[in-house]
Amino acid sequence: MPDIFTELDWRRLVNQTTDDENLPDWLAREPRTVYVGFDPTADSLHVGHLVALMVLRRFQQCGHRPIALVGGATGMIGDPSGKSEERVLLSEESIRANVAGMGKQLRRFLDFDAGATSALLVNNYDWMGRFGYLEFLRDVGKHFPVNVMLTKDSVRSRLDRTDTGLSYTEFSYMLLQAYDFVYLSEHYDCEIQVGGSDQWGNITAGIDLARRLRGVQLNGMTCPLLTKSDGTKMGKTESGAVWLAPERTSPYHFYQYWINLDDADVGTCLRFFTDLGREEIDDVIARHESAPERRAAQRRLATELTRLVHGEEGLGAAQRATDRLFPPTKLDADDLGERTDAELREIYADVPSRELPRERLSGEGLSVIDAFCEAGLAKSKSEARRLVTQGGAYVNNRRVDDLDARLGPSDLAGETMIVLRAGKKKHALLRFAP
Repeated sequence: MPDIFTELDWRRLVNQTTDDENLPDWLAREPRTVYVGFDPTADSLHVGHLVALMVLRRFQQCGHRPIALVGGATGMIGDPSGKSEERVLLSEESIRANVAGMGKQLRRFLDFDAGATSALLVNNYDWMGRFGYLEFLRDVGKHFPVNVMLTKDSVRSRLDRTDTGLSYTEFSYMLLQAYDFVYLSEHYDCEIQVGGSDQWGNITAGIDLARRLRGVQLNGMTCPLLTKSDGTKMGKTESGAVWLAPERTSPYHFYQYWINLDDADVGTCLRFFTDLGREEIDDVIARHESAPERRAAQRRLATELTRLVHGEEGLGAAQRATDRLFPPTKLDADDLGERTDAELREIYADVPSRELPRERLSGEGLSVIDAFCEAGLAKSKSEARRLVTQGGAYVNNRRVDDLDARLGPSDLAGETMIVLRAGKKKHALLRFAP
């Protein structure tokens, strides 16, 4: 059985454990059952979830049994850990939809048909929903010393703030997560919980509750939170979080996020998020450092991770879009000339578009200057003229040098579309409706 602790350690995925001295040998002796919890605060996981999720995946690859817990019960309260103010409570209907969405995504990372190591997907509402309030207080709450709870970072950090407090609802979250660990231990022989470093207090609370309630010794491990080399959160863009659902973050935008990753962060992400081995990662980094302008490490990371999250189809769509949006210096003159509207919509799904009457292409046609203004790639005709004279105007990936050029039906890249580009990165579609 591969050594999971050594695997996690060289990938720098071990932040804290409950038994640094004995845990590595304990994990190596026999297969264990491990769980990670994900609260359904949205209908999709995001990049921030990937660290713990990949740890769970690696446990399974090393012969252990993973449990992915989706918190239908805990999601109704919201974890105060790492939050400066109380979460907005979601409706039961929203939580059910979120549980379903996240459960579907988890199946991309874990094998649910692997014999003894088959992954399990569980929802803590299935056992928490059966509790009555008084019953929970008697059976669980009485085993939680309040003075111990007050020492947890997730609680103390909120109580120390003068501008916001901590509601009784959020204060109770720790009890629910702690009982999850006890329940999974009792019913699935789960002996270790993994979470982000902000989950340390919740994990140790579960270990303490299991000792008090059942007299068993459980274990815990945290992994690093996903941050950039400058300490800021990774997985955020100007438009918001980078999600794993293609409806929220398209495969193209997901792929581009990793392509544009800073050199200082790419080595960490290759270790965190890919199944590449140590030698291969070292080789990728060496080749990248010899020619960083080619972004070989970022491209390999983007390829591996987009394939894992979106499959071969999503990866292919992202790479095709990248090839069209950021074409090489030498272009095939017919590169876009034989595309269908459906293909163009897939390739350029994430760029601005504008619809114009088809008659604008009739007669003398639409001037290139007007086209760039209509598409929003130039704020004025004078700006559009400068774009052309400086060599930055492209129609269907072909540079336009003539200020008096006009566009007609023969310039359509598909049945109804023309693709415009200003400079290297700004794109727009014009669609000419009948």
